[in-house]
Amino acid sequence: MFRDAYRYIISNTSKSLDSVSDSRVKEVVDIIEKSKQIFVYGSGRSGLVGKFFAMRLVQLGFTSYFIGETITPVVTKDDAVILISNTGKTKSTLLVASVVKNIGAEIIAITSNAHSPLAKYGDVVIHVNIPEKNGNYAPLGTMFEISTVILLDSLVSELMERTYQSEEDLRRRHAIWV
Repeated sequence: MFRDAYRYIISNTSKSLDSVSDSRVKEVVDIIEKSKQIFVYGSGRSGLVGKFFAMRLVQLGFTSYFIGETITPVVTKDDAVILISNTGKTKSTLLVASVVKNIGAEIIAITSNAHSPLAKYGDVVIHVNIPEKNGNYAPLGTMFEISTVILLDSLVSELMERTYQSEEDLRRRHAIWV
C-alpha cells in the first residue's frame, strides 16, 4: 500500500500542477513583488501550507505574516493576502476574504474549487485541479495540500529569479543561521 500511495500522490500532483496557468503564476508573482506586505491564511493543514510559504517570503526579504498569529498587524489596501482552501468554502477563510475585500487589499485565492465562494473573492485565482481522488491513497485534502506546497515552493524559485537572489541570500535571512 505504501508504494502505491506515494506513486499515486506523485503522479497526481504532477497532473494538478501541470494544469496551473503560467499567466496566473505571473500575476501572483507581480502582486507579491509590488505589495507592501504579504499576508497568508488557511485553516488546518492548508494553514500549515500557508505558514511554510509565509516563512519563505520572509527569507526572500518580503514582509510577510500569517493571519491569526498574535504579532500579525492589520492588513491595508497596499497589501496582498493569499488565502488557501481546498473546498473554497471554509468559513474562517471566507470571513478573512470578506474583511480583506472591504479593506481593498488584493486577494490571491488558491483552491481546488474554481467556482467556490472563495474563488469569487479572488482578484487572482489559482485553481489546483485534483484530477483523480482516491481516499485510500491520499485521504481528505492530501492531494490539494501537497500540490499547494509544491506550487508555492515553485513560486519561491520564480521569486528568487525575479529578485536576483540565490539560496545563499535566503540562508542569510534564515532563523537558524542568525
